[in-house]
Amino acid sequence: MTERLNSIQKFLNSESAGGMLLMVSAAIALIIANSPLSGYYGLLLDTPIAVQIGTFEINKPLLLWVNDGLMAVFFFLVGLELKRELIEGELSQPSKIMLPAIGAVGGMVVPAFIYLAFNLKDPVAMQGWAIPAATDIAFALGILSLLGSRVPISLKIFLTSLAIFDDIGAIVIIALFYTSKLSLVSLITALVCLIPLYVLNKRGVTEKSPYILIGLIMWAALLKSGVHATLAGVALAIFIPIKEENGVSPLKSLEHDLHTAVAFFILPFFAFCNAGVPLLGLTFDQVVHPIPLGIAAGLFVGKQVGIYSLCWFAIKMKIAEMPKGMTNSSLYATAALCGVGFTMSLFIGSLAFEETGVNLLFDERLGILIGSLASGIVGFIILNVVLPRREKMD
Repeated sequence: MTERLNSIQKFLNSESAGGMLLMVSAAIALIIANSPLSGYYGLLLDTPIAVQIGTFEINKPLLLWVNDGLMAVFFFLVGLELKRELIEGELSQPSKIMLPAIGAVGGMVVPAFIYLAFNLKDPVAMQGWAIPAATDIAFALGILSLLGSRVPISLKIFLTSLAIFDDIGAIVIIALFYTSKLSLVSLITALVCLIPLYVLNKRGVTEKSPYILIGLIMWAALLKSGVHATLAGVALAIFIPIKEENGVSPLKSLEHDLHTAVAFFILPFFAFCNAGVPLLGLTFDQVVHPIPLGIAAGLFVGKQVGIYSLCWFAIKMKIAEMPKGMTNSSLYATAALCGVGFTMSLFIGSLAFEETGVNLLFDERLGILIGSLASGIVGFIILNVVLPRREKMD
Protein backbone atom coordinates (compact mmCIF):
# COMPACT_ATOMS: atom_id res chain seq x y z
CA MET A 1 0.00 0.00 0.00
CA THR A 2 2.82 2.38 0.93
CA GLU A 3 4.64 1.53 -2.30
CA ARG A 4 1.49 2.31 -4.32
CA LEU A 5 1.01 5.67 -2.58
CA ASN A 6 4.66 6.52 -3.22
CA SER A 7 4.26 5.73 -6.93
CA ILE A 8 1.10 7.86 -7.10
CA GLN A 9 2.89 10.71 -5.34
CA LYS A 10 5.86 10.40 -7.71
CA PHE A 11 3.53 10.46 -10.72
CA LEU A 12 1.65 13.52 -9.47
CA ASN A 13 4.88 15.35 -8.65
CA SER A 14 6.27 14.73 -12.14
CA GLU A 15 2.95 15.86 -13.67
CA SER A 16 3.11 19.03 -11.57
CA ALA A 17 6.65 19.81 -12.71
CA GLY A 18 5.63 19.16 -16.31
CA GLY A 19 2.68 21.50 -15.84
CA MET A 20 4.97 24.28 -14.68
CA LEU A 21 7.17 23.78 -17.76
CA LEU A 22 4.01 23.79 -19.88
CA MET A 23 3.10 27.24 -18.50
CA VAL A 24 6.58 28.58 -19.21
CA SER A 25 6.52 27.22 -22.79
CA ALA A 26 3.13 28.81 -23.46
CA ALA A 27 4.31 32.13 -22.04
CA ILE A 28 7.45 32.08 -24.21
CA ALA A 29 5.34 31.34 -27.31
CA LEU A 30 3.03 34.27 -26.51
CA ILE A 31 5.98 36.62 -25.99
CA ILE A 32 7.67 35.59 -29.25
CA ALA A 33 4.39 35.77 -31.23
CA ASN A 34 3.96 39.37 -30.07
CA SER A 35 7.52 40.49 -30.65
CA PRO A 36 9.71 41.31 -33.68
CA LEU A 37 10.58 37.58 -33.71
CA SER A 38 7.02 36.59 -34.70
CA GLY A 39 8.03 36.09 -38.34
CA TYR A 40 10.70 33.57 -37.35
CA TYR A 41 8.16 31.80 -35.14
CA GLY A 42 5.87 31.39 -38.15
CA LEU A 43 8.75 30.15 -40.31
CA LEU A 44 9.67 27.56 -37.69
CA LEU A 45 6.12 26.17 -37.59
CA ASP A 46 5.93 26.08 -41.40
CA THR A 47 9.29 24.28 -41.81
CA PRO A 48 8.60 21.38 -44.22
CA ILE A 49 9.70 17.92 -43.07
CA ALA A 50 9.39 14.93 -45.38
CA VAL A 51 9.86 11.20 -44.87
CA GLN A 52 9.76 8.94 -47.93
CA ILE A 53 10.08 5.17 -48.37
CA GLY A 54 9.71 4.21 -52.03
CA THR A 55 6.50 5.78 -53.29
CA PHE A 56 5.12 6.25 -49.77
CA GLU A 57 5.69 9.81 -48.56
CA ILE A 58 4.69 11.90 -45.55
CA ASN A 59 5.37 15.58 -46.18
CA LYS A 60 4.11 18.00 -43.54
CA PRO A 61 5.14 21.26 -41.89
CA LEU A 62 6.67 21.04 -38.40
CA LEU A 63 3.41 22.09 -36.71
CA LEU A 64 1.54 19.10 -38.15
CA TRP A 65 4.37 16.70 -37.30
CA VAL A 66 4.00 17.90 -33.71
CA ASN A 67 0.18 17.65 -33.71
CA ASP A 68 -0.06 14.36 -35.62
CA GLY A 69 3.21 12.69 -34.62
CA LEU A 70 4.39 13.78 -31.18
CA MET A 71 0.82 13.89 -29.88
CA ALA A 72 0.40 10.24 -30.95
CA VAL A 73 3.15 9.45 -28.43
CA PHE A 74 1.23 11.45 -25.82
CA PHE A 75 -1.95 9.48 -26.57
CA PHE A 76 0.06 6.25 -26.41
CA LEU A 77 1.12 7.20 -22.87
CA VAL A 78 -2.48 8.14 -22.02
CA GLY A 79 -3.57 4.70 -23.27
CA LEU A 80 -0.92 2.95 -21.16
CA GLU A 81 -1.99 4.88 -18.06
CA LEU A 82 -5.66 4.14 -18.73
CA LYS A 83 -5.02 0.40 -19.08
CA ARG A 84 -2.93 0.25 -15.90
CA GLU A 85 -5.45 2.27 -13.88
CA LEU A 86 -8.39 0.16 -15.12
CA ILE A 87 -6.66 -3.15 -14.36
CA GLU A 88 -4.92 -2.50 -11.07
CA GLY A 89 -5.04 1.21 -10.23
CA GLU A 90 -7.55 3.67 -8.78
CA LEU A 91 -10.03 3.11 -11.63
CA SER A 92 -10.22 -0.62 -10.86
CA GLN A 93 -12.28 0.14 -7.74
CA PRO A 94 -15.90 1.06 -8.63
CA SER A 95 -16.42 2.96 -5.37
CA LYS A 96 -13.58 5.34 -6.22
CA ILE A 97 -14.37 5.96 -9.88
CA MET A 98 -18.03 6.90 -9.62
CA LEU A 99 -17.64 10.55 -8.53
CA PRO A 100 -14.90 11.56 -11.02
CA ALA A 101 -16.71 9.68 -13.81
CA ILE A 102 -19.95 11.55 -13.11
CA GLY A 103 -18.05 14.83 -12.81
CA ALA A 104 -16.31 14.22 -16.14
CA VAL A 105 -19.66 13.74 -17.90
CA GLY A 106 -20.93 17.08 -16.56
CA GLY A 107 -17.59 18.70 -17.38
CA MET A 108 -17.90 17.71 -21.03
CA VAL A 109 -21.62 18.07 -21.72
CA VAL A 110 -22.32 21.48 -20.13
CA PRO A 111 -19.33 23.30 -21.75
CA ALA A 112 -20.30 21.86 -25.14
CA PHE A 113 -23.88 23.13 -24.77
CA ILE A 114 -22.68 26.57 -23.67
CA TYR A 115 -20.43 26.79 -26.74
CA LEU A 116 -23.27 25.73 -29.03
CA ALA A 117 -25.58 28.32 -27.47
CA PHE A 118 -23.16 31.06 -28.59
CA ASN A 119 -22.68 29.65 -32.09
CA LEU A 120 -26.01 28.13 -33.16
CA LYS A 121 -26.35 30.47 -36.15
CA ASP A 122 -22.95 29.59 -37.63
CA PRO A 123 -22.64 26.02 -39.03
CA VAL A 124 -18.84 26.36 -39.40
CA ALA A 125 -18.35 27.64 -35.85
CA MET A 126 -20.48 24.79 -34.49
CA GLN A 127 -17.70 22.38 -35.51
CA GLY A 128 -15.78 23.58 -32.46
CA TRP A 129 -18.35 22.34 -29.91
CA ALA A 130 -15.89 19.92 -28.27
CA ILE A 131 -13.08 22.45 -27.71
CA PRO A 132 -14.19 23.55 -24.20
CA ALA A 133 -14.96 19.96 -23.16
CA ALA A 134 -11.28 19.18 -22.48
CA THR A 135 -9.17 19.38 -19.31
CA ASP A 136 -5.39 19.75 -19.23
CA ILE A 137 -4.25 17.54 -16.33
CA ALA A 138 -0.60 18.63 -16.49
CA PHE A 139 -1.47 22.33 -16.40
CA ALA A 140 -4.04 21.83 -13.61
CA LEU A 141 -1.62 19.82 -11.46
CA GLY A 142 1.06 22.43 -12.13
CA ILE A 143 -1.24 25.05 -10.60
CA LEU A 144 -2.02 22.74 -7.67
CA SER A 145 1.70 22.33 -7.01
CA LEU A 146 1.89 26.05 -6.18
CA LEU A 147 -0.09 25.24 -3.02
CA GLY A 148 2.43 22.64 -1.90
CA SER A 149 1.61 20.19 0.90
CA ARG A 150 -1.69 21.93 1.68
CA VAL A 151 -3.36 19.97 -1.13
CA PRO A 152 -4.69 16.61 0.14
CA ILE A 153 -3.69 13.57 -1.89
CA SER A 154 -7.40 12.70 -2.30
CA LEU A 155 -7.96 15.97 -4.20
CA LYS A 156 -5.05 15.25 -6.54
CA ILE A 157 -6.28 11.72 -7.18
CA PHE A 158 -9.83 12.99 -7.80
CA LEU A 159 -8.56 15.58 -10.28
CA THR A 160 -6.32 13.04 -12.03
CA SER A 161 -9.12 10.44 -12.24
CA LEU A 162 -11.57 13.02 -13.61
CA ALA A 163 -9.02 14.09 -16.23
CA ILE A 164 -8.50 10.44 -17.22
CA PHE A 165 -12.23 10.05 -17.90
CA ASP A 166 -12.03 13.38 -19.73
CA ASP A 167 -9.26 11.90 -21.91
CA ILE A 168 -11.45 8.86 -22.67
CA GLY A 169 -14.21 11.24 -23.76
CA ALA A 170 -11.75 13.19 -25.93
CA ILE A 171 -10.57 9.98 -27.59
CA VAL A 172 -14.17 8.99 -28.39
CA ILE A 173 -14.96 12.48 -29.72
CA ILE A 174 -11.90 12.51 -31.99
CA ALA A 175 -12.72 9.01 -33.32
CA LEU A 176 -16.41 9.74 -33.98
CA PHE A 177 -16.57 13.40 -34.97
CA TYR A 178 -13.17 14.61 -36.19
CA THR A 179 -12.33 12.44 -39.15
CA SER A 180 -11.88 13.71 -42.68
CA LYS A 181 -12.69 11.93 -45.94
CA LEU A 182 -11.79 8.29 -45.42
CA SER A 183 -9.34 6.31 -47.52
CA LEU A 184 -10.68 2.75 -47.38
CA VAL A 185 -7.35 1.10 -48.30
CA SER A 186 -5.42 2.97 -45.59
CA LEU A 187 -8.13 2.35 -42.99
CA ILE A 188 -8.16 -1.40 -43.76
CA THR A 189 -4.36 -1.44 -43.49
CA ALA A 190 -4.58 0.16 -40.04
CA LEU A 191 -7.26 -2.32 -38.91
CA VAL A 192 -5.23 -5.28 -40.18
CA CYS A 193 -2.39 -4.13 -37.90
CA LEU A 194 -4.60 -5.00 -34.93
CA ILE A 195 -4.40 -8.71 -35.79
CA PRO A 196 -0.65 -9.23 -35.20
CA LEU A 197 -0.87 -6.99 -32.11
CA TYR A 198 -3.60 -9.27 -30.72
CA VAL A 199 -1.56 -12.39 -31.54
CA LEU A 200 1.55 -10.96 -29.86
CA ASN A 201 -0.45 -10.12 -26.75
CA LYS A 202 -2.18 -13.52 -26.56
CA ARG A 203 1.12 -15.37 -26.96
CA GLY A 204 2.56 -13.38 -24.09
CA VAL A 205 5.30 -11.71 -26.13
CA THR A 206 6.96 -9.17 -23.82
CA GLU A 207 9.57 -7.86 -26.25
CA LYS A 208 8.50 -4.27 -26.97
CA SER A 209 10.06 -3.74 -30.41
CA PRO A 210 7.52 -5.78 -32.48
CA TYR A 211 4.64 -3.87 -30.87
CA ILE A 212 6.30 -0.53 -31.62
CA LEU A 213 7.09 -1.49 -35.24
CA ILE A 214 3.49 -2.53 -35.94
CA GLY A 215 2.29 0.60 -34.11
CA LEU A 216 4.36 2.81 -36.44
CA ILE A 217 2.83 1.11 -39.50
CA MET A 218 -0.65 1.58 -38.01
CA TRP A 219 0.08 5.27 -37.28
CA ALA A 220 1.23 5.90 -40.87
CA ALA A 221 -1.84 4.11 -42.25
CA LEU A 222 -4.21 6.11 -40.05
CA LEU A 223 -2.43 9.31 -41.07
CA LYS A 224 -3.34 8.56 -44.68
CA SER A 225 -6.81 7.17 -43.86
CA GLY A 226 -8.54 10.32 -42.64
CA VAL A 227 -9.01 8.96 -39.09
CA HIS A 228 -6.78 11.01 -36.82
CA ALA A 229 -3.38 9.35 -36.46
CA THR A 230 -3.11 9.96 -32.69
CA LEU A 231 -5.71 7.21 -32.16
CA ALA A 232 -3.01 4.72 -33.20
CA GLY A 233 -1.29 5.49 -29.91
CA VAL A 234 -4.37 4.51 -27.89
CA ALA A 235 -5.00 1.37 -29.99
CA LEU A 236 -1.38 0.24 -29.58
CA ALA A 237 -1.46 0.78 -25.82
CA ILE A 238 -4.41 -1.63 -25.45
CA PHE A 239 -2.26 -4.54 -26.62
CA ILE A 240 0.89 -3.84 -24.59
CA PRO A 241 1.10 -6.59 -21.91
CA ILE A 242 0.87 -5.48 -18.29
CA LYS A 243 1.74 -8.89 -16.86
CA GLU A 244 5.24 -9.03 -15.39
CA GLU A 245 7.88 -11.42 -16.64
CA ASN A 246 11.17 -11.70 -14.78
CA GLY A 247 9.99 -8.85 -12.59
CA VAL A 248 9.41 -6.47 -15.53
CA SER A 249 6.06 -5.31 -16.94
CA PRO A 250 6.33 -4.12 -20.58
CA LEU A 251 3.46 -1.67 -20.02
CA LYS A 252 4.88 -0.19 -16.84
CA SER A 253 8.41 0.05 -18.21
CA LEU A 254 7.16 1.85 -21.35
CA GLU A 255 5.05 4.15 -19.19
CA HIS A 256 8.08 4.93 -17.04
CA ASP A 257 10.35 5.48 -20.06
CA LEU A 258 7.90 7.76 -21.88
CA HIS A 259 6.64 9.84 -18.97
CA THR A 260 9.65 12.12 -18.72
CA ALA A 261 9.81 12.69 -22.49
CA VAL A 262 6.10 13.49 -22.68
CA ALA A 263 5.94 15.70 -19.59
CA PHE A 264 9.18 17.59 -20.19
CA PHE A 265 9.46 17.71 -23.98
CA ILE A 266 6.43 16.66 -26.04
CA LEU A 267 3.70 18.61 -24.19
CA PRO A 268 5.83 21.75 -23.62
CA PHE A 269 6.91 21.73 -27.28
CA PHE A 270 3.29 21.24 -28.35
CA ALA A 271 2.33 24.21 -26.17
CA PHE A 272 5.14 26.30 -27.64
CA CYS A 273 4.02 25.50 -31.19
CA ASN A 274 0.31 26.09 -30.57
CA ALA A 275 0.06 28.88 -28.00
CA GLY A 276 1.64 31.68 -30.02
CA VAL A 277 -1.36 33.97 -30.47
CA PRO A 278 -0.65 37.51 -31.81
CA LEU A 279 -2.46 39.77 -29.34
CA LEU A 280 -1.11 43.12 -30.54
CA GLY A 281 -3.98 45.23 -31.80
CA LEU A 282 -6.56 42.94 -30.16
CA THR A 283 -9.98 44.60 -30.13
CA PHE A 284 -12.99 44.15 -27.86
CA ASP A 285 -15.05 42.93 -30.82
CA GLN A 286 -12.57 40.10 -31.36
CA VAL A 287 -12.81 39.03 -27.71
CA VAL A 288 -16.62 38.93 -27.75
CA HIS A 289 -16.83 37.12 -31.10
CA PRO A 290 -19.06 34.04 -30.62
CA ILE A 291 -16.23 31.49 -31.08
CA PRO A 292 -13.73 32.77 -28.47
CA LEU A 293 -16.58 33.83 -26.19
CA GLY A 294 -18.23 30.41 -26.44
CA ILE A 295 -14.96 28.60 -25.75
CA ALA A 296 -14.04 30.86 -22.82
CA ALA A 297 -17.53 30.63 -21.29
CA GLY A 298 -17.58 26.87 -21.83
CA LEU A 299 -14.27 26.39 -20.04
CA PHE A 300 -14.81 28.91 -17.26
CA VAL A 301 -18.55 28.60 -16.56
CA GLY A 302 -19.38 25.23 -18.09
CA LYS A 303 -16.71 23.25 -16.26
CA GLN A 304 -17.63 24.74 -12.88
CA VAL A 305 -21.36 24.25 -13.34
CA GLY A 306 -21.17 20.84 -15.04
CA ILE A 307 -18.66 19.14 -12.74
CA TYR A 308 -19.78 20.60 -9.42
CA SER A 309 -23.54 20.27 -9.97
CA LEU A 310 -23.38 16.62 -11.09
CA CYS A 311 -20.93 15.70 -8.30
CA TRP A 312 -23.10 17.50 -5.72
CA PHE A 313 -26.18 15.67 -6.97
CA ALA A 314 -24.40 12.29 -6.92
CA ILE A 315 -23.24 12.85 -3.34
CA LYS A 316 -26.70 14.02 -2.18
CA MET A 317 -28.35 11.01 -3.84
CA LYS A 318 -25.69 8.73 -2.26
CA ILE A 319 -24.64 7.51 -5.69
CA ALA A 320 -21.07 8.46 -4.80
CA GLU A 321 -19.11 9.68 -1.78
CA MET A 322 -17.08 12.82 -1.19
CA PRO A 323 -13.37 11.83 -1.16
CA LYS A 324 -11.82 11.94 2.30
CA GLY A 325 -10.09 15.26 2.93
CA MET A 326 -12.23 17.16 0.41
CA THR A 327 -15.09 19.59 1.11
CA ASN A 328 -17.79 21.21 -1.01
CA SER A 329 -15.57 24.28 -1.34
CA SER A 330 -12.50 22.35 -2.49
CA LEU A 331 -14.71 20.31 -4.86
CA TYR A 332 -15.98 23.53 -6.43
CA ALA A 333 -12.44 24.92 -6.71
CA THR A 334 -11.32 21.69 -8.39
CA ALA A 335 -14.21 21.98 -10.84
CA ALA A 336 -13.02 25.51 -11.65
CA LEU A 337 -9.46 24.25 -12.11
CA CYS A 338 -10.73 21.71 -14.66
CA GLY A 339 -11.57 24.70 -16.87
CA VAL A 340 -7.88 24.84 -17.76
CA GLY A 341 -8.33 23.11 -21.12
CA PHE A 342 -5.16 24.31 -22.83
CA THR A 343 -3.27 21.34 -24.38
CA MET A 344 -6.27 19.12 -25.15
CA SER A 345 -8.45 22.10 -26.13
CA LEU A 346 -5.76 23.36 -28.50
CA PHE A 347 -5.44 19.89 -29.96
CA ILE A 348 -9.18 19.41 -30.50
CA GLY A 349 -9.36 22.98 -31.85
CA SER A 350 -6.70 22.12 -34.45
CA LEU A 351 -8.95 19.26 -35.64
CA ALA A 352 -12.30 21.03 -35.37
CA PHE A 353 -11.85 23.54 -38.16
CA GLU A 354 -9.31 21.57 -40.22
CA GLU A 355 -11.76 20.60 -42.98
CA THR A 356 -13.85 23.80 -43.04
CA GLY A 357 -11.47 25.80 -45.20
CA VAL A 358 -11.96 28.76 -42.85
CA ASN A 359 -9.00 29.96 -40.77
CA LEU A 360 -10.34 30.26 -37.23
CA LEU A 361 -7.01 29.57 -35.51
CA PHE A 362 -6.88 32.98 -33.81
CA ASP A 363 -10.47 32.77 -32.53
CA GLU A 364 -10.15 29.33 -30.96
CA ARG A 365 -6.73 29.99 -29.40
CA LEU A 366 -7.90 33.31 -27.96
CA GLY A 367 -10.93 31.65 -26.33
CA ILE A 368 -8.81 28.80 -24.95
CA LEU A 369 -6.26 31.20 -23.45
CA ILE A 370 -8.91 33.43 -21.83
CA GLY A 371 -10.98 30.53 -20.47
CA SER A 372 -7.98 28.56 -19.21
CA LEU A 373 -6.34 31.60 -17.59
CA ALA A 374 -9.55 32.66 -15.82
CA SER A 375 -10.22 29.09 -14.64
CA GLY A 376 -6.69 28.63 -13.35
CA ILE A 377 -6.72 31.92 -11.42
CA VAL A 378 -10.16 31.36 -9.86
CA GLY A 379 -9.44 27.72 -8.97
CA PHE A 380 -6.13 28.68 -7.35
CA ILE A 381 -7.62 31.58 -5.37
CA ILE A 382 -10.50 29.49 -3.98
CA LEU A 383 -8.19 26.61 -3.04
CA ASN A 384 -5.75 29.04 -1.42
CA VAL A 385 -8.62 30.32 0.76
CA VAL A 386 -10.35 27.04 1.66
CA LEU A 387 -7.43 24.64 2.11
CA PRO A 388 -6.11 24.51 5.68
CA ARG A 389 -2.71 26.09 6.18
CA ARG A 390 0.04 23.84 7.50
CA GLU A 391 1.61 24.97 10.73
CA LYS A 392 5.38 25.15 10.55
CA MET A 393 7.01 22.33 12.45
CA ASP A 394 9.56 23.21 15.14
